[in-house]
Amino acid sequence: YTKQTQTTQASTERDAQAFGYYVLTYDEQAEDEESSLPPMVDGFQSKLPPGILPHGLPKVKDMEPAITSVETEQQQKKEVKQIRELSEDEKMMIVLSEDFQRTMDRTGRIMERALAESTDIYTDYTGISGADDLNDDKAGGKVSLSRWFFDERWSRTRCVTSLDWSPQYPELLLASYHTSADSAHDPDGVCLVWNTKFKKTSPEYVFHCQSTVLSATFARFHPNLILGGTYSGQVVLWDNRVQKRTPIQRTPLSATAHTHPVYCMEVVGTPNAHNLISVSTDGRLCSWSLDMLSQPQETLELQHRQSKAIAVTSLDFPYNDVNNFVLGSEEGAVYSACRHGTKAGVTDTYDGHQGPITGINTHKVQGPVDYSHLFLTSSFDWTIKLWNMKENKAVYSFEDNGDYVYDVGWSPVHPSVFAAVDGSGRLDLWDLNTDTEVPVATATVDQPAALNRLAWSASGNHIAAGDDHGRINLYD
Repeated sequence: YTKQTQTTQASTERDAQAFGYYVLTYDEQAEDEESSLPPMVDGFQSKLPPGILPHGLPKVKDMEPAITSVETEQQQKKEVKQIRELSEDEKMMIVLSEDFQRTMDRTGRIMERALAESTDIYTDYTGISGADDLNDDKAGGKVSLSRWFFDERWSRTRCVTSLDWSPQYPELLLASYHTSADSAHDPDGVCLVWNTKFKKTSPEYVFHCQSTVLSATFARFHPNLILGGTYSGQVVLWDNRVQKRTPIQRTPLSATAHTHPVYCMEVVGTPNAHNLISVSTDGRLCSWSLDMLSQPQETLELQHRQSKAIAVTSLDFPYNDVNNFVLGSEEGAVYSACRHGTKAGVTDTYDGHQGPITGINTHKVQGPVDYSHLFLTSSFDWTIKLWNMKENKAVYSFEDNGDYVYDVGWSPVHPSVFAAVDGSGRLDLWDLNTDTEVPVATATVDQPAALNRLAWSASGNHIAAGDDHGRINLYD
């Protein structure tokens, strides 16, 4: 093997020799040509014998056509996904879908709460500016109007028939309303759930049915269920987890259940064993299981002298008692009764009122002394009476009112305090330890209206009072 190197620029030939023998010539021009050629692929180089250099021919590729700026813009537009506008029918289907309604309902309530908050950013925590004046104002009045609840659509011209606070969520207040003569196209029965924690003007939930709701209550041990007693005699059940305002269950209109108006109902028992007790104006008491409202578990006919049915208007159970209860009637008499035992039915009669009983409430404050045998009644005879279950005559009669007394209720925390509302729009706060002749505090509504229902909050700091115009006043 020999190699000859020629430096003459004219000779660029490669002389053919015997097999395996080449005469290689190098010059500046050849180096430039080799450097200008694209690198060879490894697969091609690997096929050459050892010591043999590539021949240096370029790899030929097809040239792509030139792309102008206009074509580039068009290609970018094609890459962007076109958003198709929905038709009106498609938009309506989305709006009416259950998922959309649920999302908007929940989001709307949250946004309402946020927008309705009114926090004073200028609050002075040093106690320098006006703190003494603020304390004097609070100490001056024992009952002050905090806010009121009213809905133009659902509560206008509707009389409040019952009030109840949620045992699981203390800020929720349930109110049932009577039929509105001005809203012929709206349902007869309406129940609204108000949120007292946030400064919003619309109800948290709206429920309705085709019969007037005379009584409503939160289902104890079931925070999502709401029960209502109607004028037709049916007991209806709503569930706020379901996206519908109509009842999900209702009792039948049959001889085994109620066929007269249900003015009072209450859930009694324990979390593992509880029942709904309802009483209608024909004197029939029914015990229901919330899991099955198709038929009552048991019924009891409440009758007094000469087997005459009692037209029950109010009902209450003593604290932690599921058997004994007291009830008021249209005749003005008050009765005590029991559900079970050999003397099931009416056990005692308490006479004293001269008009129908509008409200009844047993003493539920627990302490060193047991007062569970005491209860209060209110009546159309303008009086409030204090009773002892062991005596047939009233212990005391409060006669400071000048109109029908529509409701009365003990304070849930103070054993000597109770409140009452009357037809003149007056809320009275009584304290038996201070005075038994006149109330210790009084508040009157700012418009001509009759307060006909009241309910204490569980903390005892608030009193909700509903009037005959559909407005609910919240007092501190």
